[in-house]
Amino acid sequence: MMADPVGVGRVLAGRYTLRTPLGRGGMGTVWLATDSVLGRQVAIKEVTFEAAAVEERRLLRERTLREARAAARFAHPRVTTVHDVVEEDGKPWIVMEHIPSRTLAQVLQEQGPMPPDLVSRIGIDLLGALQAAHRAGIVHRDVKPDNVLIGAEWRAWLTDFGIATSSGESGLTEAGILLGSPSYMSPERARNEVPSPAADVWSLGATLFTAVEGRPPFGRGDAMATLLAVVTEPPAPILAAGPLTPVLLGCLTKDPAQRMTVDQVQAGLNRVLLGPAPAMVRPAAPPLTSYVPREPTKVERLDVADLSALAKATRSLASKAAQKAAETASAATHGRPKSNSNGPANPPTQKASNGQPAQAAPQRPRWRFKRRWVVVPTVVVLLLCLAALVLVIYLLGALEGTMGG
Repeated sequence: MMADPVGVGRVLAGRYTLRTPLGRGGMGTVWLATDSVLGRQVAIKEVTFEAAAVEERRLLRERTLREARAAARFAHPRVTTVHDVVEEDGKPWIVMEHIPSRTLAQVLQEQGPMPPDLVSRIGIDLLGALQAAHRAGIVHRDVKPDNVLIGAEWRAWLTDFGIATSSGESGLTEAGILLGSPSYMSPERARNEVPSPAADVWSLGATLFTAVEGRPPFGRGDAMATLLAVVTEPPAPILAAGPLTPVLLGCLTKDPAQRMTVDQVQAGLNRVLLGPAPAMVRPAAPPLTSYVPREPTKVERLDVADLSALAKATRSLASKAAQKAAETASAATHGRPKSNSNGPANPPTQKASNGQPAQAAPQRPRWRFKRRWVVVPTVVVLLLCLAALVLVIYLLGALEGTMGG
């Protein structure tokens, strides 16, 4: 018989009894618990402090309290409600509404990708949650499958505001550190710029992409390689999204000024839902209460110095691309011959005796054959011949007249 996880049966604040873990993430463990005062089940988030330094513990504690405050600043049926915050063992525990559910990441792991209409339905729920958060001045910054709960009838809830930013509050991140999940982090966050609601639209698009395609759009394994792909490369080929494709591409536009707004995404998702019924069969609803251990998507601690190097590298790549495009345009303007099957367009570079590339010999101007250069002189000669012939005939006539007289 398997032993109960450490902590089962513990009572917090004299009223919340821990029953079983519901999930584990990069910031801690979520427990199913019983509230003995109100006689209801609740979910309690325990922040993990193991092996954390004193300063990191302070930051984690404050971040947990900010998460509770952020979630309490607005109410929406698609966001888990915060009931209470309890201090135990020098750390806070967030007491939240319990929703019988599984994370979207768990559902995808067990059942595979979803049809576009079902993903659109989930997207509509998440958009409602994000709209309410943005109206309250909150940017979630970590929308991803691990932070999406899927409940009965495939309804979705947005959870975990652990690294959210709120207007009017100073940043909490340690100096030189950026928190986030690279596969779902927007290009502007990868460049360590101040996040706006557009960053959540990007993360939502990456989450919906993963749900319909079965893989993240920019996953490369390594955190910095993934971020480089986020900033410089197009998303992975879209194979299964069908009518959802324009929405995904609109969300994953790299320039936040050109990216779809929340309202535009909502209109696009509604078009998918109102379109013809898809041929794919909707999968059975997932079991809601059982817990399946899995490795969650990590919240990476990224060095800002590395991000600065990444931004510099992307600027260099953009400069080279622009230079190449300018050279191509210049070649086309000056009529340079393109390469063909007979050999390269440009001859190999010759080297001078000093080993340096020798300057190319000046090329002769290429004269183009023009038809008028032959036609015009020919016509002129013919006219002169005709005039001479007329003149001769006239002179002969005059001479005959004189002799006859």
